[in-house]
Parts: sequence; structure tokens; C-alpha cells
Amino acid sequence: MKLASAFGRHPVTRRIGEAIVTLVGVSILTFVLLRVVPGNQVTASYGIAAGELSPAQVHSLEAYYGLDKPLVVQYFDWLGGVLTGHLGVSTTSHLSVLSMTRQALPNTIELALLGILVGLVLGVPGGLLAASRPGRLRDSSTQMVSLVALSIPSFLLATAVASWLANNLGWYPNGKGFRTLFDDPGLNLQQMLLPAVVLGISVAPPVLQTTRAAILAIRAEDFVRTARAKGVSGRRLEVRHILRNALIPVVTMSGLQLGFLLGGALVVEQIFAIPGIGRQVLLGLNQKEYAVVQSTVLVIAAMFVLINLLTDLVYRVVDPRVRVR
Repeated sequence: MKLASAFGRHPVTRRIGEAIVTLVGVSILTFVLLRVVPGNQVTASYGIAAGELSPAQVHSLEAYYGLDKPLVVQYFDWLGGVLTGHLGVSTTSHLSVLSMTRQALPNTIELALLGILVGLVLGVPGGLLAASRPGRLRDSSTQMVSLVALSIPSFLLATAVASWLANNLGWYPNGKGFRTLFDDPGLNLQQMLLPAVVLGISVAPPVLQTTRAAILAIRAEDFVRTARAKGVSGRRLEVRHILRNALIPVVTMSGLQLGFLLGGALVVEQIFAIPGIGRQVLLGLNQKEYAVVQSTVLVIAAMFVLINLLTDLVYRVVDPRVRVR
């Protein structure tokens, strides 16, 4: 009993338990919200013609889609299928949600990773630049640019950039039909470039602010003053002592941003016609595809929880001070 109790207090075990509770909550919330929205698969499939259906026809269609069962039964039927690896079937494309997700998820993961990379390339040097002269013009101007970038909506930036390049330079590789990284690496990277830059611009401001704050906090630590008093050169002090320790919270921030991008790239995927998992949710919502939306949102939530768990584990590895918590 004592061993089980001690194991239950282990940080990793506690995180896994919290992750399971979170996923159950997401599944219930998604299930309920989909049914609060007016309409269902019958009205989505038949549109205006749904009003001309007889009550018997409506009942038959509801039975076909499984909508005639009590909501509790519908929920547990779907959840039972998810636990056995059956995420449902799209009534529009007649494809399994699992096969659809297998095709869409790699595209979203690639886009999110490229977006994080762009965000780090922009944010970390920006944070270093701002922290090099705190309170001076360089610092304030860098933070002002960061604030402007954070204030621009992704859909507006994506639309503006895509329209300008297409109209002025005649360059819009996303109009050629999407190619995966394995089908055509060159075209795929061209198609992912603009969406990744758009997402990276939204990621860069929090990374910049985190980098700046971390560097300023580390510079005030006692070990930095001790190293400086011992004659450690400025460059070595900045790289090996300050920057190395300052990157720890940046790792955490990057993990959080990656989790958000996996579910938040919907608008960018739609604008640039990338068949990702966010676009899959949008199409499912338009068609009232309950199984598609529920299962895809649960996959997104699972990816987000997994990334946060891995980020927490990495944080514990690179910073021994948090291992005892």
C-alpha cells in the first residue's frame, strides 16, 4: 500500500494521470458542444431539402447516422470505438477517420515544426538583442516590433502575404496541388515556406520575451557575478553560463507553442490549402461529421498533452533543480 501510494506521488505518474483526466474532459466537452450547435448530419447532408423529408425519412436517416440513440449511449459507443482503435467513419468520404488522420497529421506536424524553427530563429536572436541593452532604444524598439508581430492576426498576415506574392511575383506554389515531403520534397518545402513563416511570426514574440527575461534573470544570479569576478571572458560568460541556462525556459515555451500550433494551424492550413489535421476538423464541422470532429479533436488534445509531458521531462533533465518537485 505504501509503495503504491509513493508511486502515485511520483511526478511522472501524476502527469500521466492528469493527462488522462484532461483527455476525458476534452472528449466530453467536444461531444456536448457539437450537439449544442444547431443542425446535424441529416441537415448538413441534405441542406434546404431536409425540410421536405417526411418524419419517417428523418427517423430513418437519424437511425442510419446513429442519432436516434440517447446521448449517453452515443458518447460511450464512440469512446469505446476510440479505445479499440476505431475512430469512426466519415459519412461523406466513406473513409475511416484513422486513415484520414494518418494522412493529415504528418503534414500538420511538419508545418508546426517548421513554424517553431522560424519562431526560434527570429525570437532567440531578438531576445538576445533586447537583453544586450535593457531599457535602451535597442530594447524598446525590439519589444515594439515583437508586440506588433503578436498583434497581427495569422489569417490576415497569411492572406496578405499569399495575395501579394501571387499578384506581384506570380509565385503561389500552393496552387499546384499539395505534395508531401516524400512525394516531392522540393515542391513540399516551397508550399510549407509561407505558412511556416506566418506561424513563426506568431511564435517569435513569446520566444523573444521569454529569452530576454531569462537572460536578464540569469545575469543577476550569484554564480554569474562570481564567474565575472574570477576573470571569465565576456563572450565565454555570455555563451556558457548565461545563454546556456537562459535557454531552459525557452525549451518550455517552445514545447507549449508546438502544442498550440498542432491545433491552432487551422486557419493557415485552410488559406494555403494544406491538408492538415486542422483543416480536417474544419471540413468535419461544415459537414456535421461528429465522428471526424470528435476523434480529430481528441487526437489534437492527445498530441498537445504528450508534447507538454515530454517538455516537462526534458525540463527535468536539463535543469536538475526541478527534479525534486
